[in-house]
Amino acid sequence: MSTILMLKVSGDDRPGLTAELTETLAHFGVTLLDMGQSVIHDQVSLGMLVQLPDNSEASAVLKEVLFKAHELGIDARFTPVEDGAYQEWVDQQGKDRYVLTLLARRITAEQLAQVSRQVSQQGLNIQDITRLTGRIALDAPETDGKACIELTLRGQPKDLDGLRRAFLDISNQLDIDVAFQLDTVYRRNRRLVCFDMDSTLIEAEVIDELAKAAGVGDQVAAITEQAMLGELDFQESFRRRMALLKGLDESVLAKIAEQLPITEGAERLIGTLKAYGFKTAILSGGFTYFGRYLQQRLGIDYVYANELEIVDGKVTGQVREPIVDGARKAELLRELADKEGIRLEQTIAVGDGANDLPMLAQAGLGIAFRAKPIVRESARHAISTLGLDAVLYLLGFRDQDIH
Repeated sequence: MSTILMLKVSGDDRPGLTAELTETLAHFGVTLLDMGQSVIHDQVSLGMLVQLPDNSEASAVLKEVLFKAHELGIDARFTPVEDGAYQEWVDQQGKDRYVLTLLARRITAEQLAQVSRQVSQQGLNIQDITRLTGRIALDAPETDGKACIELTLRGQPKDLDGLRRAFLDISNQLDIDVAFQLDTVYRRNRRLVCFDMDSTLIEAEVIDELAKAAGVGDQVAAITEQAMLGELDFQESFRRRMALLKGLDESVLAKIAEQLPITEGAERLIGTLKAYGFKTAILSGGFTYFGRYLQQRLGIDYVYANELEIVDGKVTGQVREPIVDGARKAELLRELADKEGIRLEQTIAVGDGANDLPMLAQAGLGIAFRAKPIVRESARHAISTLGLDAVLYLLGFRDQDIH
């Protein structure tokens, strides 16, 4: 029978601690079966699952390790592990693993308590908890903060749809985003990110800005709102809004483009994606004129949007086919994935409106960003509390990895 022990060490962290402990174990020919370590505020917690050789005396190993721990000024405890319990742990390999990401300006105990309670009730077990964001300064304004922790879970949810609904309720009640993903090889190998433009990459609806310049702002905004809520077919709403812009002077476009407010975190997100070799695209029901402006400013690879027809320096109010609507966005996502030679599971789509839902559903990772309720409820993932760069945390990036 094997002698298997769980060694738990805690105390003040310092360089060389792991080396000295493992050197002590090495004298007895110990095999490491598993280990993990975390450091919180300079306090280390280290666990090692070890197997002693058949010819070793457990008491001798314990004595030497406890002596070394005393010398290092740390606490050490041993727990024996039965062979059957160890084998049961081994047999859990290959079972589904999930990643649960919590995002907020600040993460509170209440938020984590409610989320972890749902996890427990679904029969899932938390294996690891990791902070992805940097350390928070006490005097930092709460409105500017970023907090993200990632939980690794094992098991199979009893009711996946029910769990997602519960997380959505918690998000709405406690001002936190909760993303629940199956951890697959594709999660760590995304290659293409497609963005809606209006109210996603920019904090404005360009057609509304054009309408204000044309003196029909209220009329167009009302139609835009109906379309975003899914109450009006996008193509119909687009044609109606375009007709109201007839006669608008071309010179207005450049002025509006220069004043477009870039969404919080957009530049940080795009810069990081570019640095790591991702391809990026704008798939927009807006206009190519403004999409190309953002392409130059942010370094986007592809732009697909609607052509704004101009004749003799005036907007005609006519629509050029094909209109980039929800179905066309999903089609473009598939085409770009094929062009880049990647699987759909390696794609990400980010948008805020009802016309984005088809591409959010098509992508390997679909994210509703600061979206209307109907879109948040329909999308698999949503970000509402932080800026656009929070997308990176759903991919497992830490702040230290972000450009």
